[in-house]
Amino acid sequence: MKADLHPDYKPAKISCACGSVVDTFSTRGDFATEICSNCHPFYTGKHKLVDTAGRIERFETKYKKSPKPGMAPVKKKAEATAAAPAAKPEGDASN
Repeated sequence: MKADLHPDYKPAKISCACGSVVDTFSTRGDFATEICSNCHPFYTGKHKLVDTAGRIERFETKYKKSPKPGMAPVKKKAEATAAAPAAKPEGDASN
């Protein structure tokens, strides 16, 4: 087998911005991270739950398209039936 084929695997210390230090082994050596499992909100349980209620309504209001010039706005089914004139009975001869 070839000599010096594998990189040097040595003890290393990984330090976080919160002050936590993890002793491990690495080919890279010592290094620092910005966030770790000791300070990350997901692992600490201090994260805020995002309220998902009303997401569709927020999307629709945010991306509501204005009608194109010359086109009538689209009415909902309930609005269309309320705005439609009442049909005359067939036997009505008051024309």
